Amino acid sequence: MTDKHIIRIGNIDCGSDTAFLISGPCVIEDEMIMMKTAEFLKNFSVKYKIPMIFKSSFMKDNRSDLKFYHGPGVQEGMKTLQKIKKEFELPILTDVHYPEQLKPVSEVVDIIQIPAYLVMQSGLVVAAAKTGLPINLKHGQFISPENMAKPVKKIIDSGNNKILLTERGYTFGYNDLIVDPRSFYHLRKTGFPVIFDITHSIRKYGIPSADPKGGSREYLETIARAGVAAGVDGVFIEAHPDPANALCDAASQVCIDDYANFVLPLIEFHQLEVKHRK
Repeated sequence: MTDKHIIRIGNIDCGSDTAFLISGPCVIEDEMIMMKTAEFLKNFSVKYKIPMIFKSSFMKDNRSDLKFYHGPGVQEGMKTLQKIKKEFELPILTDVHYPEQLKPVSEVVDIIQIPAYLVMQSGLVVAAAKTGLPINLKHGQFISPENMAKPVKKIIDSGNNKILLTERGYTFGYNDLIVDPRSFYHLRKTGFPVIFDITHSIRKYGIPSADPKGGSREYLETIARAGVAAGVDGVFIEAHPDPANALCDAASQVCIDDYANFVLPLIEFHQLEVKHRK
């Protein structure tokens, strides 16, 4: 096993024995929803002493239909994320789709995320790496976990060793995603912190966001506990005050009213896993 890297994000040591969370609405919606969610996540983090990174996308460029909500765009999106960062003092993560988005994004966020569909795009990965910010690589649904070492190397070769890797399931059959626990083993071999994106792992491609069939919610608790028990460093959970009416990923986001009941057992599992590992 490669020596373990600890990646500092704000005041969070990602990759230490303390689990951290990445949460927020899938995509930036109206200000009331965003501020309500951020306030909840900040209070949750303080109350339970669990490090929290706020995540939301200013743009979703991989929606399956043009009529679906794609987000407010980079300029308005950065204004919202900047306000959340200032008011709640949470580190910010968002994803980019094009190199030209990196300048305005890097002026606000603490972590740049490369979406799973774009993880092998060298131009985007290298440009992101050259910002000097930590990079969260989403595992492409189409490549084996051991091949995630290749975009990792691209970032390192670009002079950046602040890397996190996130698992979100494999394309399996037709429009289904399957989480293979072996993936966590291979991602951990890189030596960088590993995150499990639980809510994206139950999505069904091509089904409208508001359709309950757009996410296999019945598996959420099972795969969450399995992934944490496999030894991840952080957990990615999209959260929303009213998931049924969310403008993106309505069938898979966790309601903030249910958040504590869902998350706290995962933190306990993580603590047991760390203890067992030692």
